[in-house]
Amino acid sequence: MAESLVETRIPQQKHYESKPFPAVISPSSSPAIPIPALSPLLFTQTIKTHKPYLDSLLHESGAVLFRGFPVYSADEFNDFVEAFGFDELPYVGGAAPRSSVVGRVFTANESPPDQKIPFHHEMAQVPEFPSKLFFYCEIEPKSGGETPIVLSHVVYERMKEKHPEFVQRLEEHGLLYVRVLGEDDDPSSPIGRGWKSTFLTQDKNVAEERAAKLGMKLEWTEEGAKTIMGPIPAIKYDESRNRKVWFNSMVAAYTGWEDKRNDPRKAVTFGDGKPLPEDIVHDCLRILEEECVAVPWQRGDVLLIDNWAVLHSRRPFDPPRRVLASLCK
Repeated sequence: MAESLVETRIPQQKHYESKPFPAVISPSSSPAIPIPALSPLLFTQTIKTHKPYLDSLLHESGAVLFRGFPVYSADEFNDFVEAFGFDELPYVGGAAPRSSVVGRVFTANESPPDQKIPFHHEMAQVPEFPSKLFFYCEIEPKSGGETPIVLSHVVYERMKEKHPEFVQRLEEHGLLYVRVLGEDDDPSSPIGRGWKSTFLTQDKNVAEERAAKLGMKLEWTEEGAKTIMGPIPAIKYDESRNRKVWFNSMVAAYTGWEDKRNDPRKAVTFGDGKPLPEDIVHDCLRILEEECVAVPWQRGDVLLIDNWAVLHSRRPFDPPRRVLASLCK
């Protein structure tokens, strides 16, 4: 017997074209099954039973927050993700420092708590990126630490209206991303993944092969490896929704790819190598902040994001906080 689901409202939600963003789903508390007795097994069965409805809700809203369900551990989160039946996407070529936890679950970006992680589509700087992401709050933050989300087509429309020539140049030239990687992981940096864990190998030849498969050039330096990606499109067309999306890591790279090896202003340029205008990049950041929704995490929350439709970020926080993630093809 599967439990029924109910759409609920939270104060932070926005509405676009009368659809809530994000959609919020909770178990309906029926007298037959009080919520505390809703077992993880029954919950995963519920996901499978309601999968067509949940797929359609994700397509409409771009993000779905599951709140009030019995997801109390990384193992149960892994079962939750498995219940959807999406294929796993290995984390190869991404910038964030992460650790594997269990099954297809790993830590979200482990950069220091006082650092903000800027808005981005997951792995937008590589050709093979996940179509969906799951985030799970195992330990809620003492304060802060939200994962703000924003609808990508809204950002595109606002940028096109305000900076049409800039957007046209982006559409023509795309973007070039440059990042210098150390040999090993640097947990003090938001882009601290070393080349060995980025390419899941200790062998430089294998790293070069894997980089080439991602369409990435690799140059060996004294500090480690310089990766050059692109030019790749900065605007994509979301065929399933018939609209253009702001599918890039421009703001994230320009404002956040900074450590002792990397200067963020050189980390991303137009595809022809020309520098981006700083004032427009910062204006884009303002638009992202204005349009975003930041829902405070509660223990047990699971946030499902359509990576084609939504950018996400992370606000600084007071520890403890443990948010886990899983990527799907």
